[in-house]
Amino acid sequence: MTRIAILLGLLLHGVLGSLALGYLAPGPAVAQTDTKQQRLSRSQKSDISAWTVGLAGGLIEGSFIRYASDLAKVLDDGDNLRVIPMVTFGAVGNVNDLLNLRGVDVAITQADVLDYFQRELKVPNITARIQYISPLYLAEVHVYARAEIKTLADLAGRKVAFNTAGSAANLTGQVVFRRLGIAVEPVLINNALALERMRSGEIAALVHVVGKPNELFTSLRAEPGFHFLPIEYGQAFEDVYLPSILSAEDYPQLIAPNETVPTLAVVTVLAVYNWPKNSEGFRRVSRFVDAYFAKFQQLRNPPFQPKWKDINLAATVPGWTRFSVAEEALARMRAARPQGGEPR
Repeated sequence: MTRIAILLGLLLHGVLGSLALGYLAPGPAVAQTDTKQQRLSRSQKSDISAWTVGLAGGLIEGSFIRYASDLAKVLDDGDNLRVIPMVTFGAVGNVNDLLNLRGVDVAITQADVLDYFQRELKVPNITARIQYISPLYLAEVHVYARAEIKTLADLAGRKVAFNTAGSAANLTGQVVFRRLGIAVEPVLINNALALERMRSGEIAALVHVVGKPNELFTSLRAEPGFHFLPIEYGQAFEDVYLPSILSAEDYPQLIAPNETVPTLAVVTVLAVYNWPKNSEGFRRVSRFVDAYFAKFQQLRNPPFQPKWKDINLAATVPGWTRFSVAEEALARMRAARPQGGEPR
């Protein structure tokens, strides 16, 4: 009996050991399946990355990021196209990101930014490297000042906030004062801090370049004497700027009924890095561009930004070159129209 028990014990130990080894070390078929699944997982991740487009938006309080968010909601198509909107430093920073930051393929910026990179920063071949897909909406120059400031000229020698470095206000705002020959003391701080310093009298005004109406001002309560300053359109601004107005319809608590404040506007631009043809980058942004033109009409409906309705896809941007894939998409849209004409 003892001998039989010993033999049974050895047999049972061998069986259990085999089962344990089988559990701890999968056989060739199982290992092969796991390796195949890992390869498939890596392949799927690679496919998703291949069609992921980084879209540089802008500051949280600006309008760029809202349009970037709209684009992501409409164009995103699962693994076929993934659009990632990014919070960034704004118009100037976005072009800098297009040039230098991996993962940024498309950006929202302004028409006057390219000239700044060419003339001021001396970036070589900038008009060939950064191109546009379409113009977007108009962004108005808002100059909001304390009670004692009646005109732009009154700001000479005074502290004026131009938002943060890389923002549209910092570029366009300072261009306006420079072209008018008014020397101010620039302060680069965010708008919330600028408003506090206006109230304390530390700064005289703030500049915000953004599509109207903008939440920064629609959410403000009227404060005694605080007001928008007029900017008269003239020859100094005819290259890339347009005349516009701010009205009570835009900011009813800040502008009296039936009153308007003249100002300037600059065209915002959907810009793209001009990747070499046949590169992964070119294929990626080409898919984005094709989706943009194919689905553009969806952007004109609620709940998206109302200014999508005003955008003319066929309009040109002076000083910029349209991306070849966008030009081809426009040509297809023209050909599909029953009686020709420009698509809108």
